[in-house]
Amino acid sequence: MAVYKETKTNTWRVVYRYTDWQGETKQTSKRGFITKREALAWECEQLNKTQADLDMTFESFVETYTQDMKSRMKENTWHTKEHIIRTKILPFLGKRKISNIKAKDIIAWQNEMLNGKDKNGKPYSPVYLKTVHNQLSAIFNHAVRFYGLRENPAAKVGNMGKAKNGEMLFWTQEEYEKFAFAIMDKPISFYAFEMLYWCGIREGELLALTAGDFDFGKGTVTINKSYQRIGGRDIITDPKTPKSNRTIKMPDFLCEEMKEYFSKIYGLQKKDRVFTMSKSYLHHEMDRGAKEAGVKRIRIHDLRHSHISLLIEMGYSAVAIADRVGHESINITYNYAHLFPSTQNDMADKLNNFRKERD
Repeated sequence: MAVYKETKTNTWRVVYRYTDWQGETKQTSKRGFITKREALAWECEQLNKTQADLDMTFESFVETYTQDMKSRMKENTWHTKEHIIRTKILPFLGKRKISNIKAKDIIAWQNEMLNGKDKNGKPYSPVYLKTVHNQLSAIFNHAVRFYGLRENPAAKVGNMGKAKNGEMLFWTQEEYEKFAFAIMDKPISFYAFEMLYWCGIREGELLALTAGDFDFGKGTVTINKSYQRIGGRDIITDPKTPKSNRTIKMPDFLCEEMKEYFSKIYGLQKKDRVFTMSKSYLHHEMDRGAKEAGVKRIRIHDLRHSHISLLIEMGYSAVAIADRVGHESINITYNYAHLFPSTQNDMADKLNNFRKERD
């Protein structure tokens, strides 16, 4: 590496060469440093990154982490992770050398997060706090596993927050029907929420649906993609998990409703998206409909909970429900155990009878 003074601009420039992972020599440079000290500091940091020297700052290691991991993730997944790193982690730990960050520093950072507020002035939810900590811990784990960091200080401290919100909200069928009647004045809203409630699909799955995904002869809709809006672009990705790829049998009335909806869309082609509204539109309609119907406001995702709770009430098993909604059956059992009919009394009676027969 070399540092030069550029007389025309009276600033400093750094030029350095390095060997990439294929063994080829590369050269790059950066100019515009006001002082030689700044240029030398940047030069030193680049050497640390090139040599994977953990004397580098946490911010520099995040650049290495990004190069290693970004291409391995879905664009929407990375977008979420990058936002958390940029807004919740780097402002606090970015300038610290990664090898010097200790458990006490993580505790101090956690306290900042626990006392922090979101854009509406409300404390961060326990679920969000856990997500943020998990992201920090993932970066340290990467440094431990591949770059020789001795230990993960975030793992040593332990997590904050919790994995799930305590309360699971959902609508009864009666509540949903009141809501559906309230939004019937806007057909596109009505048909979208009918799909969400009666099929239990995710919001991104709904917005990714194309006309070709519907088979009205068989009365089915195929879920094989998800929609995200990232950086002003429409992004279509694979569904959330491999299990999410599925074909759902629609009830007859829903099949007829969707036929009616299709007939209202001029020139609809098989590859055309059926619901082209934004997620914010759906949230606005949820606000409007709940208020007009006089029912509690739930999240869009809670319509999925509502569908699952309805199927449980109708007597379907966790395995059958999991196949329909694209979950693992163990997750259905764990997350909705309180909704399944209790068999404790029946078990006790059979144990009593078993004992009596043995006596």
